[in-house]
Amino acid sequence: MQARIDLLKTPSWLSEFRSFIMRGSVVDLAVGIIIGVAFTGVVNSLVKDIFNPIVGLLIGGIDFANLFIALNGQHYASLDAAKQAGAATVNIGLFINAIIQFLIVGLAIFWTVRVLAKLRLAAHTSPPSPPSPTETLLIEIRDILKSRG
Repeated sequence: MQARIDLLKTPSWLSEFRSFIMRGSVVDLAVGIIIGVAFTGVVNSLVKDIFNPIVGLLIGGIDFANLFIALNGQHYASLDAAKQAGAATVNIGLFINAIIQFLIVGLAIFWTVRVLAKLRLAAHTSPPSPPSPTETLLIEIRDILKSRG
C-alpha cells in the first residue's frame, strides 16, 4: 500500500520546474523568442522582396535566388528546375540571402539593445532626493560651528 501512495506523490523536480518556468527571465525569454520568429519573417520578406531585386537590378539583373551551381555539370534555367531534375546544387544566392538576413537581424538587435540600455540608464538615473530634516539640521549645526571657529 505504501508503494502505491509513493507513486501518487508529486515528484520534487516538478515543483522546481514550476518555479523555474514562473521566473520572470524565462517568461521574458519566451516572449523574446516569439517576437524574434515574427521579426525573422519580416526580415526574410525585406531581403527577398525588397533588397534582392534592387541589388540584382544594380548589378545587372541577377536574381540571387537563382544563383547556383549544378554539381552534375548541366545547365538549368532556375534553381527549381535543377531541384525538380534531382540535381545536387551549391546554392550561392540563397547563402548570400542568408548573410544579408543575418546582418539585418544583427543590426536590429544591436540597435534594440542599445536603445534599451539607454532607457534603462535613464530610468535608474533619477535626481538626488532632497536632504531629510535631520540632515538639514545637521548641516545648519555644522555651518554654525564653522562660523564660530
